[in-house]
Amino acid sequence: MALTGRTGLLAALSAIVVLFAPWPAAAAAGLLLVLAALVAVDLLLAGGVRPLRLERSGERRVRLGDSARVTLTVTNPGTRRVRGLIRDAWAPSAGARPREQDLDVPAGERRRVAVTLAPLRRGDRDSAVVTVRSVGPLGLAGRQGSHAVPWTVRVLPPFLSRRHLPAKLSRLRELEGRNPVSIRGQGTEFDSLREYVPGDDVRSIDWRATAKRSDVVVRTWRPERDRRVLIVLDTSRTSAGRVGVDPASGDPSGWPRLDWSMDAALLLAALAARAGDRVDFLAHDRTVRAWVPGASRTELMSVLVNAMAPLEAELVEADSEGMVAAVLARARHRCLVVLLTDLNPTALEEGLLPVLPQLAARHQVLLAAVSDPRVAAMAQGRDTLEQVYDAAAAEHLRNARRRMTARLRRHGVEVVDAAPESLAPTLADAYLALKAAGRL
Repeated sequence: MALTGRTGLLAALSAIVVLFAPWPAAAAAGLLLVLAALVAVDLLLAGGVRPLRLERSGERRVRLGDSARVTLTVTNPGTRRVRGLIRDAWAPSAGARPREQDLDVPAGERRRVAVTLAPLRRGDRDSAVVTVRSVGPLGLAGRQGSHAVPWTVRVLPPFLSRRHLPAKLSRLRELEGRNPVSIRGQGTEFDSLREYVPGDDVRSIDWRATAKRSDVVVRTWRPERDRRVLIVLDTSRTSAGRVGVDPASGDPSGWPRLDWSMDAALLLAALAARAGDRVDFLAHDRTVRAWVPGASRTELMSVLVNAMAPLEAELVEADSEGMVAAVLARARHRCLVVLLTDLNPTALEEGLLPVLPQLAARHQVLLAAVSDPRVAAMAQGRDTLEQVYDAAAAEHLRNARRRMTARLRRHGVEVVDAAPESLAPTLADAYLALKAAGRL
């Protein structure tokens, strides 16, 4: 049973009448009895909420920053009209609106109510319960009950770096010689023969073909295709730190490093797939969180975003030895291993560096990390004593990252250390440079 605001108002007025009106006690008691009878009749005439049948339909997936619409169909199999309010409860991060709506379902009919979700975070967003309040014809009392109507909307990574893809594909076409303005340089896969022009590398001259013609002939090359790229995403505690500005909400406290790394991984995967390479994906902290073996080019992006969506940063130390073992078990032939992690000198010294030679001996390793733009801003401060101390601490951290970068490169590891918004295009450029040099 649920009492409405109108019932409370009438009860308050009745109490005032009983206390202050110059009426006989019997008359006052009768007034209260009449009010109680009206409430009881109104409750009796209110439509039942338990027999209602509720079904959901709508979108199951949405990119972070977009909105999804979920529809709730309410069927009234009873003999009384159900009139009142309905509330479809979701987790706060789902951004469900409106919170409650008017409901009016005649007996034997059905009505649809819709909720719009504007999620604030990536991952799976589950509905809680649907609560229906049915009031009587007088609006004094009613019935209230809740129904479990499960529904999950998966919030996918937004892939904001997609805007860089056309420029990187243009660069890729130049490498492959598809554009008239193709670059000179030697790849690793023979393409065709053409006449020598000034500026060509003399090492590319095909002397056998030249001997058969009256002109000097050179070989042309293109980057190798069908290479393998294994993207490894670190989901340990260092990936939980927030840097930059949250592009979805504009929150200046930033986006998690994990999400910036995902965005860079998606751009790299899209580019590598267009280049004809096979792309695998591994998420790891102390155990394997996700594993996507080479999906087809048409399915790759869909499979990747679905695998990334539920991943969260785990507040545990990374098991670098376990990660290297997982990579070596899955990649038995030489490939490009792209490790998206934090360039934290202490964490790398204790974790990755001891096992890095084992990985670098088998594969070409590219480490990509998100730098914190606040550190660069702090390093410029000189106005006050506090800012000078902050600048000294920031410069110390930057120098430590530079030293760690130098150590990694001595192990044959390529390093990309870029600001949040620049990580994705910079990583794509590093991939193209390796491909142009024939190092994949």
